[in-house]
Amino acid sequence: MTKYQEVQQHLRGHQYHWLITGVAGFIGSNLLEGLLRLNQKVTGLDNFSTGYRHNLDQVRELVGPHAWLNFTFIEGDIRRLEDCRNACQGVDYVLHEAALGSVPRSIEDPILSNENNVTGFLNMLVASRDAPVRRFVYAASSSTYGDHPDLPKVESVIGNPLSPYAVTKYVNELYADVFARCYGAKSIGLRYFNIFGPRQDPNGAYAAVIPQWVAALIMDQPVRINGDGETSRDFCFVENVVQANLLAALADGSEAVNQVYNVALNERTSLNQLYEMMRSLLLEQFPHLQKHRPQHVDFREGDVRHSQADISKAGRLLGFKPTHRIDEGLKQAMDWYIAHLAPLQ
Repeated sequence: MTKYQEVQQHLRGHQYHWLITGVAGFIGSNLLEGLLRLNQKVTGLDNFSTGYRHNLDQVRELVGPHAWLNFTFIEGDIRRLEDCRNACQGVDYVLHEAALGSVPRSIEDPILSNENNVTGFLNMLVASRDAPVRRFVYAASSSTYGDHPDLPKVESVIGNPLSPYAVTKYVNELYADVFARCYGAKSIGLRYFNIFGPRQDPNGAYAAVIPQWVAALIMDQPVRINGDGETSRDFCFVENVVQANLLAALADGSEAVNQVYNVALNERTSLNQLYEMMRSLLLEQFPHLQKHRPQHVDFREGDVRHSQADISKAGRLLGFKPTHRIDEGLKQAMDWYIAHLAPLQ
């Protein structure tokens, strides 16, 4: 039995109270689904700046009315300390996903990114400390590695940040470390690497590449690849992220706490390879893709050229073992995208 299977078995027999910030977002709604399936009590906090009510509706349909009774939703904003304190009442574990993502958006509006990702994060730390909660698990980011050239990325070695977004996510780690030293808070940061899966938004200027491309392919629209397409990423299916969060929350070894961990696969997939994998998966249902070819445009400001994570630390201290490689995750996610995007064509 894997460590994750042990944790799932434990949760089926022990109900805790969890808070998920950003619960109506892509990752937040997947965490909600996973916890409700394990009969956990969940409070969710969201202001719908990037999340959607329809994500919560889909989770309700998937888990059924009985499990849904364990969920309480609070419409609120992490930039208001009072909302954070209200959400943390009686909570055992916090999974802090609320943030304003996107490198380009942070370059366009660094103040807004700072308000959400730094002020909001500090509010949640204070509210969690004062509640008090057992463990504060937060979404860190691979952007923290910045311009450091070594691959794969190891948690202890970072470079200079390349965007305001990267600065905000590094500040999160610094604040979490200081709260551990000053107040004895127990936290774990998870540096996500290019997460994808169901309920990831395909629309808008800041949509992640996979849902954006799937939508374009289904609708026979141009797919634009930044640069020569040899830029590579460590794409990670969202179910691996759910695993990492639950392992981090319930990690019992003192050595595992107040650390940051990479959450990825330790694999590199180029944008060109990703395009071909997605086109192949869709080709049977959408024959127009036989002639579809990508368009190459300029490199994007603030982007790193290659990204790949060393996940040995998460394996050693948390028991993290990804259950989905990129091809398996894409197949599973594609079913959701076809179901939700194809009818719009």
